[in-house]
Amino acid sequence: MTIRLASGAGAELDVDGLASLYARPDTQERTQPWVRVNFVSTLDGSAVGPDGLSGSLSSASDREVFGVLRRLTDAVLVAAGTVRAEGYAGALVDQAQSDWRGAHGRAEHPDFLIVSRSLDIDPATLDASPVRPVVITTRDAPADAARSLAPYATVVACGERDVDVAELRAWLERAGYRDVLCEGGPSLLGALVAADGLDELCLTLAAQLVAGQGPRIAVGSPAERGMSLEHVLRGDAGDLHLRYTRTR
Repeated sequence: MTIRLASGAGAELDVDGLASLYARPDTQERTQPWVRVNFVSTLDGSAVGPDGLSGSLSSASDREVFGVLRRLTDAVLVAAGTVRAEGYAGALVDQAQSDWRGAHGRAEHPDFLIVSRSLDIDPATLDASPVRPVVITTRDAPADAARSLAPYATVVACGERDVDVAELRAWLERAGYRDVLCEGGPSLLGALVAADGLDELCLTLAAQLVAGQGPRIAVGSPAERGMSLEHVLRGDAGDLHLRYTRTR
C-alpha cells in the first residue's frame, strides 16, 4: 500500500509524513478546539456501501489516513447511531498508534465522546473503552437513562432539545481539547455545517460507484460553507484523500 501526492510528485508518504500533512494549522489559537470531520464517499455521492455501512467503502490507504487522524486527535467525537451501526467497541487506537501518540506527547488513547439525545447506548460499549467515555446529550434527555449510564460514562448536557454546537464547542474548549476528530454520522456533520462549527473536512473519495439510495455525508438544514483545498493524496486503489479547511 502506498500513498502519494496526487500530482505524483514526491516519495511514498509514511506515517510521519502523513502526520505532518494533517497537522493542525499553526495559525489557530491554541485554546480553541480544531474540529475536523473524516468521511468516505463513493464517486456517485453515497456515504455507505451496498451493505449500508461506511466501513465497506474503506481501502488500505483510507485506513492508513484514518489511523493517522486518530494518532493526532485528543478526542474522537461520534454520534450514537454510528457507534451502533459501525460496531465501535474497545480501544480506538491499536498498540502501534498508541505508542506513536505517547512518543509525540499525547495520551496513549484519545478520549471517546458520544453524541446522543435519546441516550440509547449499550453500557457494554462504554465499559469496553480504555478511557472513561463522555456522553454528550441535551438537558431534556431522559433522566433515568442518564442515571443508568453514569457508572460507565460522564454525561454532559449541551443544548435543550437538540445538541447545541456552540455549547458543544465551548465545552470542548473548557475541557482542554485542542484537536477533535468527528467520525459522523451524516446528521452530526449536518449540524456542524449548519452551525458553522466545522474547521476541517477529510474526505476519502472511493473509486467506486454503488447507485442505490445511500445517504450523502451531511444531512440536515441547508447551509453554504466555503472550503479551501489543502491537499490531494492518491492511494494504490485509485482512492483520493482530500483535505479541506474552512474558509473564514
